[in-house]
Amino acid sequence: MNLIIKNGTVINAGGRYVTDVAVSGGKITAVEKDIAPGEHDRQTKIVDASGLLVLPGAVDVHTHFELPIGDIWSADDFFAGTRAAACGGVTTIMDFVTPEKNEGLLEALKKRKKTADAKACIDYGLHMGISGLNDCVLPETAEVKAGLNDRLLAEMAEVKAAGVSSFKVFMTYASRLTVDELRRTLARAREINALMMVHAEDHEALEANRAVFIASGKTDVWHHYLSRPEAVEAKAVEKAVDLAKETGAKLYIVHLACAEGLKAVEIAQREGYPIYAETCPQYLNFTNEVYKRPDGRNFVCSPPMKGEESQSALWESVCQGDGKTGDSGKTGDRPLSYSNGRIRQGSVPCLTAVPCLTVPCLTVAAPIGINTLATDHCPFQTFEKDRGIGDFTKTPNGVMGVENLYPYMLSEANKGRLTFERVIELCSANPARIFGCEAKGAIAEGFDADIVLYDQTKDFTVSQKNMHSEVDYTIWEGTKLRGYPVRVYSRGKLIYKNGEFLGKPGHGRFIAT
Repeated sequence: MNLIIKNGTVINAGGRYVTDVAVSGGKITAVEKDIAPGEHDRQTKIVDASGLLVLPGAVDVHTHFELPIGDIWSADDFFAGTRAAACGGVTTIMDFVTPEKNEGLLEALKKRKKTADAKACIDYGLHMGISGLNDCVLPETAEVKAGLNDRLLAEMAEVKAAGVSSFKVFMTYASRLTVDELRRTLARAREINALMMVHAEDHEALEANRAVFIASGKTDVWHHYLSRPEAVEAKAVEKAVDLAKETGAKLYIVHLACAEGLKAVEIAQREGYPIYAETCPQYLNFTNEVYKRPDGRNFVCSPPMKGEESQSALWESVCQGDGKTGDSGKTGDRPLSYSNGRIRQGSVPCLTAVPCLTVPCLTVAAPIGINTLATDHCPFQTFEKDRGIGDFTKTPNGVMGVENLYPYMLSEANKGRLTFERVIELCSANPARIFGCEAKGAIAEGFDADIVLYDQTKDFTVSQKNMHSEVDYTIWEGTKLRGYPVRVYSRGKLIYKNGEFLGKPGHGRFIAT
């Protein structure tokens, strides 16, 4: 053994237990009471976690590191972004491959992996972006157009075979798909058993709003929200859900921010469709009132923060599966069981209403409503955000969050708003299950030793000065947290301790999903 964590309270999505955790070769080898090193084992590091919570590292499945937007790039590259993630207890991220125009999907994947492999401090996976299916068309004939589109869609299977089983599309921006293209892409995802991620905002509606505001000189940052209000997002979510039902595809709505969109997802989930919803901590902590602040441009992201009604609906959904089912909760075909002080993998068949993907279910999650929390981490520097002073249309979209996700949600659990089990379900177990990160999401034998030691008594106030991102401000400035991670391990290696980052670039490994 390389490491024994003793006397901590281990918490997974399905329950908690005061016990020890043994680690060897980057894997958890035992979770049971009174673990001791071998008689001749003098190399084992023993950490006393008395009074601490022992949690699985968070899995943030939505980040944008080194993302070019016009003539600028998001503030964090793979090193800085994964460093910030690690210091907030996130031990796995999933980022995106964005092929250039006319670039093959596999070629783009190879380039992105090369970039990430050299810099990532924690393990990472990738999603493949699909956009502009007609970009390559030269002759304006339906026959040629169909053939070119089919070749791109056919390459999706090769991408999946290369370890990327989730694909991302937009319903707005220049890279958006038409309704027909989205339908065909969803159908192709269904054929190859892939998961389709959708940014859902109605392009025609929001562009019409923007045109009216620009023409009337209403370009302050409040009109960023007014151009993309609840109805704009809800309409697109409803369309995406309808197309997923029609094609039978597995659908994942990213950064869901509005009550009506959530309602559409919940209806489909209750009907048994494999549809998942993600929300972000910024939508839980802020409302559209931030766009009335002098620094409102710093909060510009899409979808924008919404009103209190939507925020309340999101919180209600986040808190509804409160983790109190414990050992009796319905789990999948490789659940965690608790007996005689040990945490093992069992053999109960999956009983969740929404079918699991190819990876066994690891949680007791209710399938209705919000399934995951992620960050959409995509910050830009202050001088870049300042482009939007007086004209919201010039503000680059994106906010930070990868270092704030887990501490914020754990703090809310510590304050009694929801259970720690539910936080782990949303931030670790569910994302790992849905996206096929088989060795992530739980403190259990055979899983990667991605472990967070959390001190419930530690008070922490967020400031740009104590964050580990490269961005020069934070929208979380002044947020007071109750409790904070004090140690973070990635595959058994200590990468964060009491505010200090101890990891190295290149430690992170690509996770085939």
